[in-house]
Amino acid sequence: MVVDDHPMWREGVSRDLTAAGYDVVATTGEGRQAVRIAAAARPDVVVLDLQLPDVSGVEVINGLLEAVPGVRVLMLSASGEQQSVLDAVKAGASGYLLKSAAQADFLDAVGRTAAGDTVFTPGLAGLVLGEFRRLAVEPAPADGMTPKLTERETEVLRLVAKGLSYRQIAERLVLSHRTVQNHVQNTLGKLQLHNRVELTRYAIEQGLD
Repeated sequence: MVVDDHPMWREGVSRDLTAAGYDVVATTGEGRQAVRIAAAARPDVVVLDLQLPDVSGVEVINGLLEAVPGVRVLMLSASGEQQSVLDAVKAGASGYLLKSAAQADFLDAVGRTAAGDTVFTPGLAGLVLGEFRRLAVEPAPADGMTPKLTERETEVLRLVAKGLSYRQIAERLVLSHRTVQNHVQNTLGKLQLHNRVELTRYAIEQGLD
C-alpha cells in the first residue's frame, strides 16, 4: 500500500512496485483514509510519506499498527531531519528511506522490509542506534526476571543490536534467512516485544551492542 499526498509521486511509486512484481492493494493521499483502507485491504507493507495534509505520519503509523497488527511501515520521506526519523521509528516504523534514494535501493528496501529487516538510508541507522543508547538508562531487571534466551537467540540479538540486517546475520552465522527470522520471532515472543525496533532498544539496554 502506498500513502503519499503528491499524486504523481504516489502513482510513480505504485508503478515501480507493480513492475517489480508487487501487488499494490491500495493508494491514498490522506492519513485517516489510509488507516481505514488498510484495515480492509490488510497490506503486508505500507510505504508511507511523513508529511500528509490531514494528520502526521507518526499518527498514521500508530493507526496502522493498531488496525493491522504485524504490518510493516517503510517511511519514504523528503525529510532526513533527526527528529523526524526518531519520531517515526519510536512510533513503530520498520525503516526510513529518503526520497532521494535510487529506484533500485527503494525496491530493495521494500523487499527487505517485507522480509522483516529494518532498513534505513545510509547514515540514519547510526542516528537511531545512538538515540537508543542515549535512552538506555533504565536499570536492568533483577536476576530471575529476564526471560531465558538460548545461546543462539542471544547471538542473533547481539547482531540485531549492531544494526545488521537479517541477510547479514545469516551470512555471519552461516544460517538461512528463515532461521534468523525464526530466532528473532521467538525472542520477540519471549520478551513480549512487538517489533525489531523494540528488540534493538532492549538489546542495547542489556548491553548486548
